[in-house]
Amino acid sequence: MNTAWIFVGLLVAGFVTLNIIARRKMKNIAPVTNHEKIVTLTDINFENKTRNKLVLIDFWASWCAPCRMMGPILNDAAAELGDAAQIGKVNIEENQSLAQKFKIRSIPTMVLLKNGAEVARFSGVKSKDYILKQIHQFQ
Repeated sequence: MNTAWIFVGLLVAGFVTLNIIARRKMKNIAPVTNHEKIVTLTDINFENKTRNKLVLIDFWASWCAPCRMMGPILNDAAAELGDAAQIGKVNIEENQSLAQKFKIRSIPTMVLLKNGAEVARFSGVKSKDYILKQIHQFQ
C-alpha cells in the first residue's frame, strides 16, 4: 500500500513539475511582429477601418500567452487572404471601450464583422484553416 502512495506522489510531482515548466515557456514566447496586412484597431480608427468590409477582429493582450500563440497563425491567414478580407487586432488593455462594446469576456476572442455587423465569434487558439473557413463562409 505504501508503494502505491509513493508512486502516486511521484506521478503527481512529475505532472506539477511539467506544468510549471510549460507555463514558464509560454510566458517567454516572444511577441510576433504583425503582418503588413494586419491593422491595429483603436477606439479612434475602429469605425473607419471596419466599415463596408469583412473584418476579423482579434481581441488580445500582451500578457496573454494564447494570444501570443495566435500571432503567427493570424499572420499566415492575413498573407493567404489577400484582399478578400481584413484582419484587425484590438489590444484590450489600450482600448477597453471596444472590449466592453463587444462584451469580450475571455481572450483571445475573435469577432468577424461584415459591413459593421457581427456575424461570428470564437474564442481560444484556432488553426489557420479554421479561421480561413470562417472568413470564407461569409464572403
